[in-house]
Amino acid sequence: MDAVFVLRTLARRKVLNPAGPGRVVRQLNALRRWGFGLYGEMRSTAARNPGRVAIIDERRTVTYGDLDHRVRRLANALRAGHGVVPGARVGLLCENSAAMIESLMAVVAVGAQAVLINTGLGNAQIEAVAHDQALSLLLHDEAFLGMLAAVPPHLPRLSTDRIDGLILRAPSADLEPPAEPGSIVVLTSGTTGAPKGARRRNPAGLGPLASVVSRIPLNAGERMFVAAPLFHTWGLAALQLCLALRGTIVLTRRFAPATTLGAVNEHGCTSLFAVPVMLQRLLEAPGAVAAPALRVVAVSGSALTGPLATRFMDVYGDVLYNLYGSTEASWASIAVPKELRSAPGTAGRPPHGTRVAILGADGRALPPDTVGRIFVGNDMLFEGYTNGTGREFHGDLIATGDLGHLDRGGLLFVDGREDDMVISGGENVYPAAVEDVIAELPQVREVAVAGVPDEEFGQRLAAWIALHPGERVDADAIREYVRHRLARFSVPRDVYFVAALPRNATGKVVRRQLFPS
Repeated sequence: MDAVFVLRTLARRKVLNPAGPGRVVRQLNALRRWGFGLYGEMRSTAARNPGRVAIIDERRTVTYGDLDHRVRRLANALRAGHGVVPGARVGLLCENSAAMIESLMAVVAVGAQAVLINTGLGNAQIEAVAHDQALSLLLHDEAFLGMLAAVPPHLPRLSTDRIDGLILRAPSADLEPPAEPGSIVVLTSGTTGAPKGARRRNPAGLGPLASVVSRIPLNAGERMFVAAPLFHTWGLAALQLCLALRGTIVLTRRFAPATTLGAVNEHGCTSLFAVPVMLQRLLEAPGAVAAPALRVVAVSGSALTGPLATRFMDVYGDVLYNLYGSTEASWASIAVPKELRSAPGTAGRPPHGTRVAILGADGRALPPDTVGRIFVGNDMLFEGYTNGTGREFHGDLIATGDLGHLDRGGLLFVDGREDDMVISGGENVYPAAVEDVIAELPQVREVAVAGVPDEEFGQRLAAWIALHPGERVDADAIREYVRHRLARFSVPRDVYFVAALPRNATGKVVRRQLFPS
């Protein structure tokens, strides 16, 4: 990546602000020894600003100096008392908390692989993860003890509620960098099958940070409330950004609109990281207190509809940023408020150092406004799945698994998943476009559209719709609204009204649960 661009961007975001020479030397030495991963970023800030607050959760406040001390002791305890060695895989089944971050950093500091487990998985899926990832230890919150009945009894497990005792008893000897840096494995969502483990790449420098903050205006020392789950790619990215910016991460174990806004105001947070469904919950919260200090509300993890983006900015101001990416590709594009206003539903533009291509079945680039397969290239593509498989590449570009198009101005639009496209009577229909239209209706709270088998047309569209409390609209009105805005083959034949859509812990609709078993 262009070094001049990186320096200019980080200077603008105040990352390169001067400090005492001794502190800067210690900071750079920590990065030299430990690299730009989670642990290295934490060590570098602890060396430069040990008294700065690193984490605030519902139980305690931790400075960078304290975090460095606690993680070092916990890493020694895991290595000496629990057999965690370089290369081993350790599962983390935790909600957002300081204890989770300390556990995650201790695992990677030893040189092991931390496997982040979605807390919304069922017992059988957790058992499958433990087996497929060959876990040597499971770190879990006490709240999930009941979910471990299916986990093999021979797998050692350790409650995060006990790590204070481990830290108190463990030696404080400094750690030596392992021969191979520790790493993080993020599980795919599992909405269409068993979750797979994706090996995350450690940043090689400050280029990835500069790329993201060139489009999302986060500054050094920022206080960030992270509502997105840390076990998810987006929550993890927020943690990485916070550490790289020498910021403070504010957490609650579970998302609740009033609690979130209260914490944002109490702790002076200027940015909020969330998944799109949380925006809907914030808008619906009765008596929710506004958060005037928020400059940035950054979302990712699932589709952000144009109507929801517009409604949110009408209430909270033009502070919304939408990052489109995936577990495998990290990021592809970022939409800024001006783009979300002028082209609702857009995924924005690729940041500096990122390439996006729309390719046809023959691998050739398609012209503007033509739907094709989305391919992405950047410095943070994943290193492959833990089962030895990978994703399809075209040159140095990875397939995201989505269909989309670029308009003539270079804005990216995501039209849906490749495996979600419906062929009805020979016509290609993209459910996401139909969802966006139905979501425009003021009575509609949330909507999902999918294809169902049809004897005459092969497939037909079905819509599942949850209305706002007290609202009424009938199926014919839904069909008529879509008919006036999209082609006739995009009109859902089946319309079902439901109390709520089934979603996983990161807000994605679990489509298989829409269909009767």
